[in-house]
Amino acid sequence: MSWERQITIKSAQEIEIMRQAGRINAEALAAAKSVARPGATTADLNAAAEEVLRKYGCYSPFKGYPGPTPYPASTNVSVNEELVHGIPGKRKLKEGDIVSVDCGTVYEGFVADSAITFGVGQVSETARKLMEVTEGALYAGIAKMVVGNHLGDVSAAIQQYVESRGYYVTREYTGHGVGREMHEGPQVPNYGQPGRGLILRSGMTIALEPMVLVGTPMTRVMPDLWTVKSADGSLTGHFEHSVAVTENGPYILTTLDEGQSAGRNANVQL
Repeated sequence: MSWERQITIKSAQEIEIMRQAGRINAEALAAAKSVARPGATTADLNAAAEEVLRKYGCYSPFKGYPGPTPYPASTNVSVNEELVHGIPGKRKLKEGDIVSVDCGTVYEGFVADSAITFGVGQVSETARKLMEVTEGALYAGIAKMVVGNHLGDVSAAIQQYVESRGYYVTREYTGHGVGREMHEGPQVPNYGQPGRGLILRSGMTIALEPMVLVGTPMTRVMPDLWTVKSADGSLTGHFEHSVAVTENGPYILTTLDEGQSAGRNANVQL
């Protein structure tokens, strides 16, 4: 089955259910970020997120997700050169680390999926700029999620934002549709050509997720068969929102009640 055939158009009511899932997901990410300090383990961050999900009677579609082995946690916690799919565990965070946390929430049968990257204490200038560029690329892509635009417009906006600032987008991992399933159509690469690809329609819901690397677009998978690192060991960043395409423009579903991202950086240039 092609990705395009898997696309589902959501009703206004279904989108509002996804918004509720998104609020919970943002709260879970904020909880994970709140416990990230030197000496905390990546498992501590996962536990904080899981506590929020339990409070609302929700669960993460990540846990038990099929793969080389069933995924064992509710979040991905990826540190420094780890781009995505880091398995939470005994690793202790230290001053200057940057941490990407990706979480999903299932609420009333619908999925929200989002990710943030943040620093532990004082981080390097390279790390700070990387986080700003990665998040800025997310919002550049979101701005193109307008009825009548092409998917290529979204992908190209992300690529241009990142590469014009001297960084790299992964060619191996993509954004995706989201709804009753965590991975629906369409696939949304972080690179592309304007005016190409599927035309966006009202009711589409997409998890847009720039994954950005400092030194190379190449990645490698670790022996745990889940964790993905930059091929050269350079720093990486990852931001994600679930977004609905509506007649009134893009509707970000995975923010807190006040409309703020769980990990928004103040200096992001849009």
